[in-house]
Amino acid sequence: MRGEAPATGDTTSPEPRERQGEPSGEGPGGGRWAGSRRRRRRALRWSATVLAVVTLGTAGAGYLYYQHLNANIRKDELNLGDSKVAEPTPNAAGQTPLNILLIGSDARDTEENQELGGARETFGSTPRADVQMLLHLSADRTNMSVISMPRDTLVQIPKCTDPDDGKVYPASNGRTLTNQSLGNGGPGCTVATWQELTGIHIDHFVMVDFAGVVSMADAIGGVPVCVDANIHSRDSQGHGSGLKLKKGTTYIKGEQALQWLRTRYGFEDGSDLARAKAQHLYMNAMVRELRENATLSSPNKLRRLAEKATEALTVDPGLDTVKKLYDLSNELRKVEPERITMATMPNRYVGARVEPTEDAERLFRLVRDDIALDGKDKKKTSKKRSDDPAAPDAEIAVQVRNGTRTGTLAPARGRAGTVAGLLVEKGLTGAVADQSVTPAEKRTVVRYPSADLEGDAERVAESLGIPLSSVKRSTEVTGVTLVVGADWREGTAYEPPAESDETPESAEVLNGADDKACMRVDPAFTW
Repeated sequence: MRGEAPATGDTTSPEPRERQGEPSGEGPGGGRWAGSRRRRRRALRWSATVLAVVTLGTAGAGYLYYQHLNANIRKDELNLGDSKVAEPTPNAAGQTPLNILLIGSDARDTEENQELGGARETFGSTPRADVQMLLHLSADRTNMSVISMPRDTLVQIPKCTDPDDGKVYPASNGRTLTNQSLGNGGPGCTVATWQELTGIHIDHFVMVDFAGVVSMADAIGGVPVCVDANIHSRDSQGHGSGLKLKKGTTYIKGEQALQWLRTRYGFEDGSDLARAKAQHLYMNAMVRELRENATLSSPNKLRRLAEKATEALTVDPGLDTVKKLYDLSNELRKVEPERITMATMPNRYVGARVEPTEDAERLFRLVRDDIALDGKDKKKTSKKRSDDPAAPDAEIAVQVRNGTRTGTLAPARGRAGTVAGLLVEKGLTGAVADQSVTPAEKRTVVRYPSADLEGDAERVAESLGIPLSSVKRSTEVTGVTLVVGADWREGTAYEPPAESDETPESAEVLNGADDKACMRVDPAFTW
């Protein structure tokens, strides 16, 4: 059964009754957002609700195990595409990172969501994934990164198969809007689209519905947000969310929390980038409240939060019980707010749409390599050759696969055969081209299944000038396997791409511990 998720965008419906909350004092102008205005872009919504769900463990909720809560949670398949992305290699301690795709849809298929979401003509229509955020939890559980993608990003949606009726949705003919992926069989197609674009293995997805934002904000007693002037998000033509707040910090909840998340008119330059900033501010504050708010020690309040949270969710089978969600929360709670970094996928306009920039691929690589976006990771030392001796060159068996396919380019013809031929010329006569699969790899990689083949894999890499950092242990191969990536689509000499481990400025990061940030109000919307 498909789950509903929140709609996005300002509405022009009549202004709802105010829920002003209690101000905690007027905030100074110095706590406002810094940085230059950038081009407009649609950012991602409602992920605070998802993080609220999976951080429930911060309140010590023993009764979350009640079996009836499991029945509230809706389930769907994780990945509806044909191609897979290899799981990341464990670190020295045997730990692996965790990647969770957070999804919100514009569906309004319940009376509650319809009432909150506006336009009734959209009832029952094909939902779109207007909210997409990737949450990356580091292998050592010391840091977390959250990357949002604008809903109007142009991507290649892969072929997807609906698990309910077997309907096959062909791959998009060229690039199309990423938010359409949800209508191609469900959230598993959105997962497949992300993996195709980023090369990041996704372990889980969580989709949350519209009404959940309202009910969960109520359950925790409100979320503190700050504006640098009085604001009323409503213009003379009726545009705006209706949000009305006084200058300073206010605890918002209920429909007012929903208004905050939807507000574009009145914040900064009125762009979707400004709305994204407001959502990131809300998300950070909500996580802090869940960690610190003593009211959640009340069994009744926590039980109510648990009920509302589970009713709001659609998840993959790996998270389909309260115990699994609770276990996940215990992993996420290990990260302090100071080590949470939120970022927006760098993009540029293509007409009225956007596309990922070179900085976006750099951001994705940092996630693939499990490098913290806050720059606080210890410098990683260059990988040294293992103690496992390689077999004689002529005795090393290696399969070569063509992984040069990308979200916008078909596989480069003949690459597996060309590179296998290079290995044979260098004396590795056991190299053969494997034409049975055409994976998609951003970077050329050599994989091996067990420690006794690590030396062989390293020898293959060395023979072609591939760095040892690109030699990975993987349970998805049965022998030494070289995948020629999109970074080697032509030529016979491999040139490792120049790389920087610095987070690009265009990602516009926000630190999770920043409790001084205020949204700057457009003077045209003050009162």
